[in-house]
Amino acid sequence: RFIACPQLARTVRRCLQHGACPGPGPQPLLLEFAPGPGILTRSLLDAGFRVVALESNLDFFTDLQSLENSLDGQLKVVHGDFFRLDPLAKGALKPPAVSSDKLFETMGVAAVPWRADVPLKVFGIVPQQLERNRLWRLLFAMYECSSIYRYGRVELNLFISEKEYTVLTAKPGKSKIYQALTVLAQLGYEIELLHKEPWSSFATNLKNGALAIPKTVQVPNDHLCLVRLTPQENLFTGGLKPSNASAFIFMVKQSFAKPKSRLTDRLNSWSLDNSDRLLKALEIPKKASMCNLYPEDYKRLFEALQNSDMFAETLFHDEVLASTRTMN
Repeated sequence: RFIACPQLARTVRRCLQHGACPGPGPQPLLLEFAPGPGILTRSLLDAGFRVVALESNLDFFTDLQSLENSLDGQLKVVHGDFFRLDPLAKGALKPPAVSSDKLFETMGVAAVPWRADVPLKVFGIVPQQLERNRLWRLLFAMYECSSIYRYGRVELNLFISEKEYTVLTAKPGKSKIYQALTVLAQLGYEIELLHKEPWSSFATNLKNGALAIPKTVQVPNDHLCLVRLTPQENLFTGGLKPSNASAFIFMVKQSFAKPKSRLTDRLNSWSLDNSDRLLKALEIPKKASMCNLYPEDYKRLFEALQNSDMFAETLFHDEVLASTRTMN
């Protein structure tokens, strides 16, 4: 795991305080995952945040418990792994796997309607191993309103690699980096870059003492980026709902199997015989390629297909089941 150096704590505290309750009063509840030795935790506590620390490493967990015992209820330490929330497993969960229901009960956070204010802020450094998979898993949960998103529009404040931030914010037409993940993230989240920090500001617990910086060719990757991902309040409008969100996700994923292919060819592969009329109604050019459509175009296309007699969500049924198992 990456561990922030002490010099970074003040910057993180300032970024997370932005948008929080002003003044000297208590700050919102913050769930911090994988806090490690608690360098950033102490800074957040000093800023007035009430923190629930979700730690999987028992060595760190014991030290954090000592910190918890020295405070008057401002810190709660829970043994668990944020990226092992709600696994598809039968029977009782064995730590560090943890149920989101149990976690939210421990935190005292109740579910709120989707359009209500953010009920909880989450902060942490996303491990570089399987980073893309972890982002996908959060995206699935958000669209399906499952796991932490059963409680409302939970706000994520994550340190992710500059490479993945570049993909999340790519523009249409950039066929190498404009991907299915890009479309779904931009449509589902308000994405805000809070801070960029060089890799050198983070220590690591690798045995050789080296930084495991992923190498890239097509995009820059010289920093970790602190990114705020706030679910869009108006995401579930029109025909898109949590109940059919899996079909929408896989429609987008299948569309990017060949990102430079024409939209008309993709529609024909779905046995849609009135594609010209559909594109005209949506005001999308016939020659448009999949990588040139904006995120909003994909949502409008999906909603239009929902009303088509020729389109069936069962086209993506097998993919939905297989990918859900993989993410868990």
